[in-house]
Amino acid sequence: MVCGTNSDAGKSTVVTGVCRLLARRGVKVAPFKAQNMALNSFVTGDGHEIGRAQGVQALAAGAEPDVTMNPILLKPTGERTSQVVVMGRPWKELDAAAYQEAKPELFDLVMDALTDLRGRFDVVICEGAGSPTEINLLGRDIVNLPLAQRAGLPAVVVGDIDRGGVFASLFGTVELLPPDLRAQVRAFVVNKLRGDPALLGQGPADLERRTGVPVIGVLPYLHDVALDAEDSLALDGRRPRPIGVADALADALDVAVIRFPRIANFTDLDALSIEPGVSVRYVSDAAGLGRPDLVVLPGTKATVADLEWLRGRNLDRAVAAAADAGALVLGICGGYQMLGRTIVDDVESARGVASGLGWLAVDTVFAPDKTTRQRRGHSMGQRVTGYEIHHGNVSRAGPDVGWVHLDDTYGVDDEGAVDTDMARFLGTSLHGLFESDGFRAAFLVEIGRRRDKTFVPAGVSFAAARQAQYDRLADSIEANVDIDRLTDLIAEGAPA
Repeated sequence: MVCGTNSDAGKSTVVTGVCRLLARRGVKVAPFKAQNMALNSFVTGDGHEIGRAQGVQALAAGAEPDVTMNPILLKPTGERTSQVVVMGRPWKELDAAAYQEAKPELFDLVMDALTDLRGRFDVVICEGAGSPTEINLLGRDIVNLPLAQRAGLPAVVVGDIDRGGVFASLFGTVELLPPDLRAQVRAFVVNKLRGDPALLGQGPADLERRTGVPVIGVLPYLHDVALDAEDSLALDGRRPRPIGVADALADALDVAVIRFPRIANFTDLDALSIEPGVSVRYVSDAAGLGRPDLVVLPGTKATVADLEWLRGRNLDRAVAAAADAGALVLGICGGYQMLGRTIVDDVESARGVASGLGWLAVDTVFAPDKTTRQRRGHSMGQRVTGYEIHHGNVSRAGPDVGWVHLDDTYGVDDEGAVDTDMARFLGTSLHGLFESDGFRAAFLVEIGRRRDKTFVPAGVSFAAARQAQYDRLADSIEANVDIDRLTDLIAEGAPA
């Protein structure tokens, strides 16, 4: 198990790198996270919804993403409530107190999922959540050290030195634990070091003397690695950037993404971010929108509430003005629903009928059952792949036409909508379209044509860029972690 001193300490990236490293050595390896809280999610091939980090970790491991890799996914719907997704399907919407009460009945399900994975893979690398030393929650913790104890797993704790206070964080994590759980912590890893490891001096040795836990690795800060993020906190940190191109390009296509309070699956834009000649920025107010070439209204877990937020900040008027000035406005999933005429929602917000922006002749009705499935088809003369995650079902009710033509196991369908007047607005329920390289290039060429800019596709492969990031992480772990001690811990945790 890989735990962290805090959220964003680097648990997900360490698990991803270890999965990749073991896979390169011929080990059949899988990731596991008992409980994940994230608005960025992943749809498996058989239509189950899991945390995006576990989907990415599986891809790094060369394994097919599987619902057992993340049996519980919490998707926040408000300040105190979350939709609880159990084994890939919505289960209940609970507040924090009610979820704590439900944890004991979910622990056996978590153990069953882990046991299943351990029976099918040589190694399973488990990821904790937050800190393993949340003493107010420890009695009902089903994702950190109580799980490690029950499953017989040694744990590595990762500390983020970039935030400062890493030795105190690692020491405090162990010292606050009860003795039975403290025994599960077998190693520390210091993460995100900028500079020479020699600057740590006797710190690692002194920490081991005080805790009995050795530091088995010091990982450098990797400036150009940004994996699919779990939540919007990552927007304040590293995101993918163009490969081998200077930050500022005078004639770059300007893509403005509306940063909704409950933005979801914003990883849809990562594929645009790696393109030379494209600048992707996130906007939270009308003054910051400017005169972009493309405006994206991304996915959201709270369509009606975030639509109210958009209007409250006058961003609706700013987006309309950008469209009048020649920008194309693209809505994805929840953003698509906002572009329509009406939203009938007795499920997510329980608001009943709400007025949309009215820029597309579509209507949305929310259903209790969630649609989660992978899709394939073509658009703009290119093959595309994508996935759906939504309660809101959108239907065209006027002259607007579809622009993504699906022809997969779910049938033939013209998906999405584009306004027929000036083709300023278009929407789709499909996430992940820009990961299809040919489509992304054709789309960006069209954006450039509309704005009298010349966009020349650089032939960047998003899949290759993602694989290269997995290898960067694996290389860093191989070079900076005591692999013999790590593999000894893995062997120690193997089922008897």
